[in-house]
Amino acid sequence: MKARRHAKILELINSRPIDTQDELLNLLNENGFSVTQATISRDIKELRLVKTLTSDGKYHYTTNTGSPKGEISNKFLLIFAESVKEIDSAGNILVIKCYTGMANAVCAALDTMHWGGVVGTLAGDDTIFMVMRDDHNARELVMQLRKIMAV
Repeated sequence: MKARRHAKILELINSRPIDTQDELLNLLNENGFSVTQATISRDIKELRLVKTLTSDGKYHYTTNTGSPKGEISNKFLLIFAESVKEIDSAGNILVIKCYTGMANAVCAALDTMHWGGVVGTLAGDDTIFMVMRDDHNARELVMQLRKIMAV
């Protein structure tokens, strides 16, 4: 449940500006996560979210891009393992099937990993498309991601 909540938090902050813990709490409650302010506070700390000043002069939560690689990797593994159902490829395109509502969070986590050979990613509600540089890169990444799913 915690992994799904964390994935939803990442999805929410990547899809819209969220200024306060109260706003995040309300959005999570609207999305079926019954949480308290204390839980939100712990989640923000665990996900290492920071408030960033935007061009319009307001602050909103974002992921901490200065996180050490190991911490990003652990978050990725957690989100990926809890959210992905199936991975396949066709030529240089990967298709990753996720549980409903989880693809955006998984895609955001994938993007933070900076995999070699990735040209771009696109996420819907439950499906991610990854365009790879070539067939070889696609096959290699499918094997790596399937290993992660098996853990």
